[in-house]
Amino acid sequence: MSDKKYLIVNADDFGQSPGANRGIMGAHEHGIVTSASLMVRWPVAAEAAAYGREHPELSLGLHVDLGEWAYRDEAWVPVYEVVSVDDSAAVAYEVARQLATFHRLTGKNPTHIDSHQNVHVQEPVRSIVLAVASKLGVPVRGLSPEVRYCGHFYGQTAEGLPYLDGIRVDNLIRILMELPTGSTELGCHPGEADDLGSTYGKERKKELKVLCNPRVRAAIQLEGIELCSFTSLAAFSRMRFKEHGHGTASV
Repeated sequence: MSDKKYLIVNADDFGQSPGANRGIMGAHEHGIVTSASLMVRWPVAAEAAAYGREHPELSLGLHVDLGEWAYRDEAWVPVYEVVSVDDSAAVAYEVARQLATFHRLTGKNPTHIDSHQNVHVQEPVRSIVLAVASKLGVPVRGLSPEVRYCGHFYGQTAEGLPYLDGIRVDNLIRILMELPTGSTELGCHPGEADDLGSTYGKERKKELKVLCNPRVRAAIQLEGIELCSFTSLAAFSRMRFKEHGHGTASV
């Protein structure tokens, strides 16, 4: 697989709002989104899970939701907090609860795990999520070497200031042209409407348009990039592993 470029385009926040759901569905059907991460705590999560059952080619992962923070007055303050990210016991319980809800909604395991605002990259959330993913045999965003993570398609700075250049067609094409060989996950947040009341609102509609832009699809073809999902990438890896006489493997 090292001599080819494989791209998973993963949409976060599936199930968080009707607008996010419609945006992700649209970006999957008319754009380049191949996978999505499900937020199971929200009222329209069941609708998102039902769509996933009807469209099995769309990989569904677990978007662990422990809270949301906004940068205000030169400090990160909570918009909402499910549990304290410093409380190992509370985090472990909440991750297990959300995984159980994912199972109930989808009837299967997640194909990958990540988290809202990437809180899983810091301890103690990191170790807890990695342990869960290890048992499931699935990758964790940014922490599993077999799939690189690219978060450069984003419409805000690290401090939450507008950065619309980050979600323009030309920037996405540049990202595609600079992809390394092997497997990469590109994160995105498309939405049809700004109905979340979050700090990342109008950017979602812009992302949706860009992800569905014909120039983007043409660039993928021109660069010889193979769009895939976490599910298809895992299946391809197992097939290649068997061909080399090693039994089975997971991605």
